[in-house]
Amino acid sequence: MQNSNDLKSYLELLSKAGADKAQCTLNKRRLFEINVESDEISLLRTTYNQELNLNVIRNQARGNININQITDSAVKKAARQAVRIAESSQPDEAHDISPGPLNKKFEKGPDREDRNKMYELLAEFLHQVQQKYPLINLEQVNFRFYNNNRQLSNTNNVYLSEQKSFYTFSTMFMAKKGDQTSSFNHTRFSSLNLQEGLLKKGSIAQLLAQSEKQIKTKSIPEKFTGDIIITPDCLSDFINMYINISLRDNPLIEGTSMFADQLEQKAADSKFTLYSRPVDPDTAGGYFITGDGFLSENAVIFKNGVLKRFLLSQYGANKTGREMSNNRGGAYVVEPGEMTRNKIIKTVDRGLLVARFSGGSPNQNGDFSGIAKNSFYIEKGQIKYPVAETMISGNLKNIFNNIGAISNKRINFGDDILPWILTTGITISGGN
Repeated sequence: MQNSNDLKSYLELLSKAGADKAQCTLNKRRLFEINVESDEISLLRTTYNQELNLNVIRNQARGNININQITDSAVKKAARQAVRIAESSQPDEAHDISPGPLNKKFEKGPDREDRNKMYELLAEFLHQVQQKYPLINLEQVNFRFYNNNRQLSNTNNVYLSEQKSFYTFSTMFMAKKGDQTSSFNHTRFSSLNLQEGLLKKGSIAQLLAQSEKQIKTKSIPEKFTGDIIITPDCLSDFINMYINISLRDNPLIEGTSMFADQLEQKAADSKFTLYSRPVDPDTAGGYFITGDGFLSENAVIFKNGVLKRFLLSQYGANKTGREMSNNRGGAYVVEPGEMTRNKIIKTVDRGLLVARFSGGSPNQNGDFSGIAKNSFYIEKGQIKYPVAETMISGNLKNIFNNIGAISNKRINFGDDILPWILTTGITISGGN
């Protein structure tokens, strides 16, 4: 059950079960991985999984169900269940499926993984870390090759297929000297090829070096309001928080978005330009097809601080009366600035270099608080010492409206390409 005829038969089952409109999405994934635990290669394996999503509209109400066992009898049963869910749900005129006719197929990435090269690069990485960063303990390393196939079809004669393959590398580590250890840190990157050594990719080398300096930490002397420099590893967290509470379906439908009336208006610092590039040929992952059955496109979200795009699905657009976006976020790229990272540090009178942030979801006004981890205290333009876990709080809107500088260098994580950003007015409250 792998081609358009299979999906067509599933749609026929849904129609027979009583669906007025229906959409089927079949996801199949093959994963090859090599894992390291405690500095030793411990696992090589290949896994397979599949999932079929059945989405129906009956009398303007929606029913949705996922199944993993894709047999004729299982699909028939799930089709009846999806319709029953719709029948017990509240009608909503905003529910719909993508219009057709449309038939498109997309492919990206290598056909198969290069297992020998993966093993060679991983062995080289382990040796290099041992030689260059002798205090580092690699708690976990995952080197993976994903082969993903997604097919989507609906009763408006839409059939879309994407075949994507890419490598991902992730690692969690800490530094240890005697009885003293640093806090855990982690990072990852994605890639379409294996042309470079792993230590040269993403921010791995920088973070390993920083961890060796973080074995002995200090608490900041007192609570104060100052600056933070958000590192590329940490910046994606703040971007996602900002977008999730302001530009997506729920905040715009519920009327809680801080930007509901600011489209084509200044909504961030003029230094800030943000793109989402899911179909960029150099993006390792990304997506060609949105979950609701539209062709994806790259988008400018902020241009020199001006808000250019909401990230609304078809449902969100129908519900709010606003324009739908064929972009659902991710694959973020921030335009670089003009200053080096070291020059940015020299401009900070008092603050933190924040490499990792752990906190709850911000409220609808953008207020947030959480713990800065693996971070450094800055005073009078110099990094003084690594800090113990330190509370920081502020407002997301203020973070992106009070940008003091953006670095001219960026880190390419394969999907995201992000710089260092200096922002002001953050409350820094002391270590544990």
